[in-house]
Amino acid sequence: MFKPARRRTKAPAARPPVRLRPLSGAVIDAVLRYSDVQQDLGGGRTLMRISDARLHEAEVRDSLGDTAARAATVSILWNEREGQIIQVLDSARRLAA
Repeated sequence: MFKPARRRTKAPAARPPVRLRPLSGAVIDAVLRYSDVQQDLGGGRTLMRISDARLHEAEVRDSLGDTAARAATVSILWNEREGQIIQVLDSARRLAA
């Protein structure tokens, strides 16, 4: 029985993984300092981030410089009772994957 030869199609080239720099302490500090969006999650936990409007203010823009775009992707889960960071959430990592 005759079978026609299979045509080989080229697989699309895989995109190289995006390499993001690790978050700097300055970006995390800026999110803590300038956050204007705070969502109470209960149990003494608050989710903090910087709004787009706040990122465009001169004080924030001057402080962050070229890291402002990265700071826009960062949220911090804060423990009010202990006064410390529970977790740093970076959506830039998720978007780059």
